[in-house]
Amino acid sequence: MKSDWKKIGRITLVVIPLIFLIIFYFYPIWEIASVTLRRLDPDWMKDIPWGIISDAAGFTVFQAVLSTVLTLVLGLPAAYLFGTYRFRGKNLLKILTTIPFILPTVVVAAGFNALIGPRGWLNLLFMGLFNLAQPLINLQNSLAAILIAHVFYNTSIVIRVVGGALEQMDPNLEMAARMLGASRWKTFRNISLPLLLPSVVSALLLVFLFDFTSFGVILMLGGPRFSTLEVEIYIQTVQFLNLPLAGILSFLQLFFSMAIAFLVMRSGGQFIAPIVPHVKSERLRSPEKPGEKIFLALMAAVLIILLVFPLLGLALRSFLSVETTRAGQVTAWNFTFDFYLSLFENTRASIFYVPPVEALRNSLIFASASSILAILLGFMLSAGIRGVKRFDRIVELLILLPLGTSAVTLGLGFFSAFSRAAASLRYYPLLIPAAHTLIALPFVMRVIRPAMESIPESLKDAAKMLGASPFEVWKYIELPLILRAVITSLIYSFTISLGEFGATSFLARPELPTLPIAIFRYLNLPGGNNYGQAMAMAVIILAVCALSIFMLERLQFRKAENDRMNGHAHT
Repeated sequence: MKSDWKKIGRITLVVIPLIFLIIFYFYPIWEIASVTLRRLDPDWMKDIPWGIISDAAGFTVFQAVLSTVLTLVLGLPAAYLFGTYRFRGKNLLKILTTIPFILPTVVVAAGFNALIGPRGWLNLLFMGLFNLAQPLINLQNSLAAILIAHVFYNTSIVIRVVGGALEQMDPNLEMAARMLGASRWKTFRNISLPLLLPSVVSALLLVFLFDFTSFGVILMLGGPRFSTLEVEIYIQTVQFLNLPLAGILSFLQLFFSMAIAFLVMRSGGQFIAPIVPHVKSERLRSPEKPGEKIFLALMAAVLIILLVFPLLGLALRSFLSVETTRAGQVTAWNFTFDFYLSLFENTRASIFYVPPVEALRNSLIFASASSILAILLGFMLSAGIRGVKRFDRIVELLILLPLGTSAVTLGLGFFSAFSRAAASLRYYPLLIPAAHTLIALPFVMRVIRPAMESIPESLKDAAKMLGASPFEVWKYIELPLILRAVITSLIYSFTISLGEFGATSFLARPELPTLPIAIFRYLNLPGGNNYGQAMAMAVIILAVCALSIFMLERLQFRKAENDRMNGHAHT
């Protein structure tokens, strides 16, 4: 009887998250299909603008391929740097190169706007030095801006995946080959490359997937000239209310993104890689030859210029007030805190104006709610499927489905499924944390589940034999052992929710904007004060992301120290 109740409890733990998945994922996706299929009659099929679809699909693939190639050109040497050498400042540089990966797209766009935009640092510097009326660097609404932003975004993926695999590689294999007379090139070709190839393929597919589903970068840096599937879905829904065409584009995008995600898993790589992975350091060595030192210096300089300067420019630009003449010439630069102070003010005295601090409050509330919900659902699933191998793979695939679905498609599904009810105005804000939970849940599962499965059953059995109740076993045995994983999951999900832009762009109401939505709006408004406020809001998100990476790094460091001490104790 006791075992029956235990089985019912475990089934309940799995059923509740699956019901959440059915309501907030499968039902919205079905609604997209329903809206699309209802219009698939011969007359409507004749009027489908196949040119728009083919152009959007073609440019999506083109920019994704080009962005992936450029990312690998920079990322592979950077991965070799981190996976081979030990040098001063390496941990700091690793943190700085990891921050771009978790930054929201609006912050990335704001960072490049602050550095090379029309009102960015470099253009203001050149305009002031050479008395120019027009910006010297003009990358706004260009393919170059899109490609640079994608390289900025995804280089850290290559560093983490390939660099982590390289750092964990057994150095004795290469050493044995060299002792047997193999040259450095032959050792690399026959030993290192085959071992690294799965991680390289995995990184390539992951970068291509993120570039293929890119939305905010294309929308904010590409401008009206460039439209991918993601951007076209947004335009057809928000501007033209053409849901059938948006549905066709969504399923085309969903098919390709799911296929790429399947290839990632088939390649042996992980669809979700940890932000700060714990790796061994036996292979690391200090650079000794002059060529190695030159490579280290050049590579570190390139990474700092591309990955750190936009963030530094963003932070500095949020404190800079620029005075210009009517002709556009710069007359004075003033450092000020006015942009941060104005976040709390309704400077235009508008009835419908929402101060930016309200957007910050909304983002914090949504992020907190989605983080708690994601951890609860992740904990329930991890506990429910623990030790049940038959459902293990099935549940994992179901949880990964929302991550393989673009945020724009997810937002369109929510818009189609939940916007027609009479009470939608009242419950619509609740959909934002639900959408964020779907996106964060796979990350939470990836962290909490291994931690729970690593707890020895003997510890719990011993506690039960000593008279501990199930609650006491959980409180005094399981919770302390998984607490670090819970905190890591909380940081993951909070950061993801705080910066989510794609799905939120469909769900945020004008009176309840989130911080990324507010940044997007303010960047598109004229006036220096609006631009400065957008920079200030972007810096707030940047600070939260940087703090999150630092906390994750500290957690990983403490875990590594504990593992090392436990290893010495067992020895």
